[in-house]
Amino acid sequence: MRFFFCMAKVIIGAMPDKKVKKILIFSLAYYPHVGGAEVAVKEITDRITGIEFHMVTMRMDSSPRESLEGRVHVYRIGLGNKSRLNKFLFQFLAAHKASKLHKHYHYDAIWALMAHSAGMPAVLFKMKHKEVPYLLNLQEGDPPAYIERTMRPLWPLFIAAFRRADVVQPISTFLAAWARKMGYTGPIEIIPNGVDVKRFSGIPVAHKGIILITSSRLVHKNAVDDVIRALALLPSHARFQILGIGPEENMLRELAKKEGVSERVEFLGHIDHKDMPRYLHAADIFVRPSRSEGQGASFMETMTAGLPVIATQEGGIADFLFDAKRNHDEETTGWAVDKDSPEQIAEAVKNILAHPEDVAKVTATAKKLATEKYDWNLIAIRMRAVFERLFRDA
Repeated sequence: MRFFFCMAKVIIGAMPDKKVKKILIFSLAYYPHVGGAEVAVKEITDRITGIEFHMVTMRMDSSPRESLEGRVHVYRIGLGNKSRLNKFLFQFLAAHKASKLHKHYHYDAIWALMAHSAGMPAVLFKMKHKEVPYLLNLQEGDPPAYIERTMRPLWPLFIAAFRRADVVQPISTFLAAWARKMGYTGPIEIIPNGVDVKRFSGIPVAHKGIILITSSRLVHKNAVDDVIRALALLPSHARFQILGIGPEENMLRELAKKEGVSERVEFLGHIDHKDMPRYLHAADIFVRPSRSEGQGASFMETMTAGLPVIATQEGGIADFLFDAKRNHDEETTGWAVDKDSPEQIAEAVKNILAHPEDVAKVTATAKKLATEKYDWNLIAIRMRAVFERLFRDA
């Protein structure tokens, strides 16, 4: 394995010609505001040398207009707030900024993070600069039907964001099917988000009681409310730690009071991604019964950390969460529940607590899957191949 990763570094850093290629990334957000997509960009770009990465993103606070974040040259535009107007303006201002940058840097390809947030400025740029290859990365976690409804006012451009792409790179088979539904007929490369295997592997920390944990934005699709309802069906020594912030926090706090479990629910707020392993190693069970999911990098991190996972099989989760009763042709990697089913969550928790030998086998299988298929070093190799394909076809 050590030899393989040494070879990976050589492969990732190799360049077929002497000219340094340049890629311009379109992303609605970037560091210090991070989600799964932003983490993916940093993990990938940190591992690929010989390509110069630039990014146009939205300025949401007092962050500098320009900065170097890791290996990405970041240009922030907009009003400096999170209003809907700022997001709307980004769709058009980003294309204009990109064209100005292109005059100076002469980009060899563009890379859009998510069709609904960056596909439109990318396709506007593509319409003006047809010679520049365009990669569309699908990372959406919300249900496609919901996204499509919100994009109706800009529907022609939204459709073009798919159909004008030279390559579409979804992070799951679920999102690949969506690309085809939207009329894309070109090549698709399914490359999932990954995990820093070395950082998330570790030794469990001894503690009292049973700790359920989740890491997610506090929004409807992530179904944190269902875990709170399930907690009310579990013994009093079971606690629930919530890592993350979002618009549903007040509602969730009220729900915890209503269910009589407010003393057993800990809202830990925003946790820096680098600190996430420490919390996972001090917990017992990861629960995220998503109502919709593009993939969910948190699941990979949890599997690498060695925790049993309870989740639905909605969207991209079905690519890696295999249940003993529901997936007879796959090795078991977790416990699947139906969405909107607190009772099933509670039963899964009880099953895990009652069968430690089975849990050890399942978590070992899940960790093996995450290590062998989702390590960021492997993902970076596959992404470099996609970039080089774009360069060749230009």
